[in-house]
Amino acid sequence: MCQSDFIDNYNIASYLPISAKKYPFKKAIIEPLAKDSNGLVTYIHYTFKQLEERCSKIAYGFDSYGIKKGHKVLLMVTPSLDFLALTYALYRVGAIPILIDPGMGKSNLLDCIESVKPDAMVAIPKAHLVKFLFPAKFKSIKCSVIVGKNYFFKGKTLEQICDHTNNDTYPVAQVNKDDMATMVFTTGSTGTPKGVVYFHEQMRGQVDSIKKEFSITPDDVDFPVFPLFALFSTAWGITAVIPEMDPTKPSKADPVKIIAGIKDHGVTISIGSPALWETVSKYAQNHQIKLNSLKQILMVGAPVRPEVLKSIQGMLDLKKGHDAYTPYGATESLPVANISATEILKETSNLTAEGKGTCIGRAFPNMQIEIIEISDEVIENIKLLDANMIGEIVVKGTVVTKEYFNRPDATKLAKIKDKDSLWHRMGDVGYKDKQGRLWFCGRKAHRVETKTQRLFSVCTEAIFNQHKSVYRSALVGVNNQAIMIVQLKLENQVSQTTIKKELFEIALKYDHTKDIKTILFHEDFPVDIRHNAKIFREKLSVWAEAQIK
Repeated sequence: MCQSDFIDNYNIASYLPISAKKYPFKKAIIEPLAKDSNGLVTYIHYTFKQLEERCSKIAYGFDSYGIKKGHKVLLMVTPSLDFLALTYALYRVGAIPILIDPGMGKSNLLDCIESVKPDAMVAIPKAHLVKFLFPAKFKSIKCSVIVGKNYFFKGKTLEQICDHTNNDTYPVAQVNKDDMATMVFTTGSTGTPKGVVYFHEQMRGQVDSIKKEFSITPDDVDFPVFPLFALFSTAWGITAVIPEMDPTKPSKADPVKIIAGIKDHGVTISIGSPALWETVSKYAQNHQIKLNSLKQILMVGAPVRPEVLKSIQGMLDLKKGHDAYTPYGATESLPVANISATEILKETSNLTAEGKGTCIGRAFPNMQIEIIEISDEVIENIKLLDANMIGEIVVKGTVVTKEYFNRPDATKLAKIKDKDSLWHRMGDVGYKDKQGRLWFCGRKAHRVETKTQRLFSVCTEAIFNQHKSVYRSALVGVNNQAIMIVQLKLENQVSQTTIKKELFEIALKYDHTKDIKTILFHEDFPVDIRHNAKIFREKLSVWAEAQIK
């Protein structure tokens, strides 16, 4: 494929044949398999040439089975060599993969599937069992592909649809930049999950902006903790190593297995949840382990505490410029801004501890960030705020999505038209300092309005997090009253009575926390399934209301 063909065809699948031509025998994707008799992990892999051939074979199988350009395809498979081949094969025929996080709960999951009305389903047997048990939610599906053993389900297995003799290269479907590429559902952490529509232009924008920001080269080796990020690895022409873990439970990952995967393959970059890296860095610190090959750790999903950043840096070779980063974004717009752990620890963490918010850095290439007045209503025209004024964060750029699927009201609420472009309302509050850096003060929906003041979650919680026995805290509002909920560290030996007294003393030192009169203790905060890092304050609010009654 020549460069002009690549420019004319915006299909994200165009990257794979280019990578296969450039690096035919280079490993594209590596999957841990088992341990040998010596206790060493054995691996299987596809080279870029093999991945291209597998992808093409699957694409012919999809086509002959009835999965065509424009079809919405529910994709529910576990991280594996074929996850990447299946996803790129769907893009190649021009189909639209639908990605729904099963951790959002059965009711939300089934409602999301019904709302999308997928034309086909490509999934592991467990997902087909759900389809068998709740057929009404899946009634739009006409083609079912079972990735694995077919016990009694209607449809064909992946190997059955691939049982053909056509070894030609399946041509990449021609698409325009505004054609729908994929649909990813939000976690629903602050409301009903919504289907975010990605066009091929946005996906291309993500590939280019991340590569540029982190100076990714063909020599890099990726370790995508969130499986979908492996698509970027292939697009960049670099090797991706699948972590040996349950991607829906990053905080429960075995650090020994994670470290083995990194060391076995000389991993240089990883994108994933801060919950995983907190676990890994603690283990590495306790066992004096260095991950010298790892140049960049990118943590997404939630703010990362300074002590965790310091622990993570302890694994890295800082003298060579290796570092951790906390890119900011959302399902609707990713990435937006970025900052290094070094800059946080040297320049901003002290201000964070004093309740000034969390600094999340400067805008990515081709992104514009502004702060506007906070509103819960539809906005027609934006009114920009000056530096250091807290307001609602809005962004504009190549990676900003344009709509939610079949949710015109939600789209109207989240988007602001600006001539030929769109601003996306991130649903977050924050401010820009005089250096142009963005500071995050919390989710807009998590602000608490008392009779005397407006409190922002991140700014308020930081004060209580100063206490050495506090693992994390959460601000919630009940009947216009601000309530602080605290989760203590596992190793804590101090009584709750003493800690509560000390927390009130700390709170009295700051204007925005001195009027808080209620502190509750919670054993283990509910968190999101995707990153295990976002606190479900809505659930804590219901719990707190019951406690104070």
